[in-house]
Amino acid sequence: MSFVTKNTDLTIGARATGSSAVSKSPASTVSKAAGKVAGLAVLVLAVSLPAARADAGSPIGVNLPAPGGPYPIGTVAMRLVDRSRPDPLVAAKPYRELMISLWYPAVAGGGPLAPHMAPLAAADWDRHSAPPLGIAKGAVAWAATRTHARVGAPVEPRAGKLPVVLFGSGDGGPRTLGTTLVEDLASRGYLVVTVDHTYEAEQVEFPGRRLVRAQPLPAKLTPKVIAKLLAEHTRARLADMRHVLDQVTALAHGRPIGGKLPEGMLGAPDASRVGALGQSLGGSVAAQLTRDDARVDAGVNLDGAYVGPVATRGAARPFLQLAAETHTRDSEPSWKSFWRASTGWKRELRFKGAAHGSFTDLQPLLPQIAAKLPTVPLADYVGTIDPGRSVAAQRAYVGAFFDLHLRGKPTHLFEGPDTRFPEVSLIP
Repeated sequence: MSFVTKNTDLTIGARATGSSAVSKSPASTVSKAAGKVAGLAVLVLAVSLPAARADAGSPIGVNLPAPGGPYPIGTVAMRLVDRSRPDPLVAAKPYRELMISLWYPAVAGGGPLAPHMAPLAAADWDRHSAPPLGIAKGAVAWAATRTHARVGAPVEPRAGKLPVVLFGSGDGGPRTLGTTLVEDLASRGYLVVTVDHTYEAEQVEFPGRRLVRAQPLPAKLTPKVIAKLLAEHTRARLADMRHVLDQVTALAHGRPIGGKLPEGMLGAPDASRVGALGQSLGGSVAAQLTRDDARVDAGVNLDGAYVGPVATRGAARPFLQLAAETHTRDSEPSWKSFWRASTGWKRELRFKGAAHGSFTDLQPLLPQIAAKLPTVPLADYVGTIDPGRSVAAQRAYVGAFFDLHLRGKPTHLFEGPDTRFPEVSLIP
């Protein structure tokens, strides 16, 4: 899952079942071993954070910020099966299955509000993913959080053809962790497709109340082992995203894909205008897609280091990097090599006071929890930036970027400092 430890921009979570192979080692040892890939999500067991508990019988409720675009939004979750390849992470499985969600501008009213996490996924998050954040099991009512999207609502025809954005979370993170940004893009008139990478994401809930957890980690997480894992996950994700884009292209041409579609979805996507967006490892994959797949016109990396060929070859199409305060081209070699090699339109923005987890749903959610559980190490995960201002700035810059490069809407936001967002610096 896409979180950070106290002393590094690496993701720390609990993937291991039973006793962890690294549970007897201090988190600082893990951080040192993983330092070669700082800024990427690596799943290990954090043992340094005591889990804070809420009062018995009173789990904390949390809310996501409302999207700011002109349209109400809808969503639908779908299972996709790619029978053209065996599963890249579980050799015995002869096909690859994924869960995705479509987020889009919708006709107002109708349908219940979608949950932030599906019920079994929320329960698994509570049991396995929250404690490494310092949040005890049962302390937060994760399953009660609702999005602002109506399940299966009809597509809003006034929005016209919908530019497409593919979203990927950090390594091990579920697709739900980008909802704050994804909902806003959908409310601006985009079709955003969020993807769970099965057997890597810590928990994926499939139809029929079937939960699939991530594969256990290797016994020893040396830098070499971590690099191998990230390369393996990158290859799987790239193939996943290409398959998802194939399905979106089918929708654009009026061909149905698996599952019940919202009214008006057939023919609604504009497959000639496609962006890629990702946090941490998802940002690296977004860059590789933007470089390699001619269907992808522009990409955004939310504070992720680069893995694979794109790290040294860069991107030739428009690309935007958003960075936490301490993540720089000097501290991250792959950022420097990517930047030097990239020949297209490019911008880098640094968010003062932000941490790696600031570019996930932890940014709005953790402060609400820490207000009632003050022992939760808030700054370690989402820094010291004001959460509302952080969310507003991310939405403004990411939205303006895709508006510029997928819709041709001019903007002055990338020309210099903006008084509305003093926390954001444009890095030359």
